[in-house]
Amino acid sequence: MNRNALFQLSLAMTIFGTVGFFSELTGLPAMELVFVRCICAAVFLCTAWVMTGNYKKEIWNFKETPLIILCGGANLLNWIFLFKSFELISVTIAISLYHLAPMIVLIIGSFIFREKLTLFSIVAIFLCFIGTLFIMGTDGFRSSSPEWEGIIYGVLAALFYAATMILGKSITKTSVYATTSLQMFIGILLLVPFIDFSTYTVLHSAEWFYAIFTGIVHTGVVYLLFFNSIRHLPTNIVSFMIFVDPFVAILLDILITGFHPDLLQCLGILLIFSGLFYVLRAPKTLTESENKVM
Repeated sequence: MNRNALFQLSLAMTIFGTVGFFSELTGLPAMELVFVRCICAAVFLCTAWVMTGNYKKEIWNFKETPLIILCGGANLLNWIFLFKSFELISVTIAISLYHLAPMIVLIIGSFIFREKLTLFSIVAIFLCFIGTLFIMGTDGFRSSSPEWEGIIYGVLAALFYAATMILGKSITKTSVYATTSLQMFIGILLLVPFIDFSTYTVLHSAEWFYAIFTGIVHTGVVYLLFFNSIRHLPTNIVSFMIFVDPFVAILLDILITGFHPDLLQCLGILLIFSGLFYVLRAPKTLTESENKVM
């Protein structure tokens, strides 16, 4: 297994685990926050592209352009729905819902990329899925709850997150810099007609700092690491390693906001850790055909 790619993906997911808390500090609605993220990330990624000299080596693969555009659109909707869910429900529930995406990716990936869905993988995804449901708790399923809209947004975010991962894994010839930069510009163009620019006039300097920080670090840095790493890892590893960020989010929820998981949620966390343990052991037990994929 490519250990460098695994480290990059782990780092990306750890950073992303803090995004819910930073988004609340920006004071911006979901749409306007995503717009700032796209602008900051576009500037950061283009600068990195030029400074590293990778733009000189770039050979555009026009067959991948439709995939890049689709991936950019899916990624944009993924962000919007995720931040909408943060506005309406707790970070813990929103992030838990968001991570239904790996189940979707693993199943679809077994068909698209012909990666064998072993019994080992099925057990691990089952544990993680059940653990995620336990973390949500019973309140997450009450249709009469005022948080129900937030739950729907969380599920939609998961669906588009899965689409982003699948489409991103299919882009292999265009560089990470070119791919992510183009996706940010696509996001900017798509969002312009829907942005309430008056929202930015009332922001304090601290809120601007958190908004820009979220754009550069949680978007630019994370997506460079994310898209670069998933090209070199099989779908099952990508699917499970993104469970790193809910652990970070839940830990911060406990330490900063005073969230205390109940017994059911503790059991859910234990199940997810068990699933992660299984998948981290998976490379040692993969079949010969699966090792070739790696």
